[in-house]
Amino acid sequence: MKPDTSASLDVTSAIELISFIVRGQEFCVDISDILEIRGWAQETPIAQAPDYVRGVISLRGVVMPVVDLGLRLGMGATEAGERNVIVVAHLPVGQVGLLVEAVCDTMMINGDQIQASGSVAGNVAPDFIRGFLPLEDRMVTVLTLGKVFDPAMLSAPAVAAA
Repeated sequence: MKPDTSASLDVTSAIELISFIVRGQEFCVDISDILEIRGWAQETPIAQAPDYVRGVISLRGVVMPVVDLGLRLGMGATEAGERNVIVVAHLPVGQVGLLVEAVCDTMMINGDQIQASGSVAGNVAPDFIRGFLPLEDRMVTVLTLGKVFDPAMLSAPAVAAA
């Protein structure tokens, strides 16, 4: 489903998002943070890595960590298989593969359609949740990937794998 486009799109505040499913819940991020989407590939485990770092894979000669986004968000581990995809993101620490269940959609929205997480009563949302995007039939959580991953958190596994 596309976002409500009854209001005209304001080019100056337009944001393109890509949405995906993690543990049955829909999330989205700014598409400018995403390099590509690829099929799932078996990772090579890394000793003493955090539990949400499943291991590393090689993407055209670049070794990158693969993170179980469900585990990182505190939603439980993803049972990876051929139906899953890896969303390759560019973060301050470099390329990181995000294991998700499926990619849903890309959408162009006005920035003001995102309801800030701080406006939720009691400010219960973590810092990495930019806000919520209410659509016709569902609510999509908007993440800020740079805040989901502390640079120190992923730099050690990436360096160990190199």
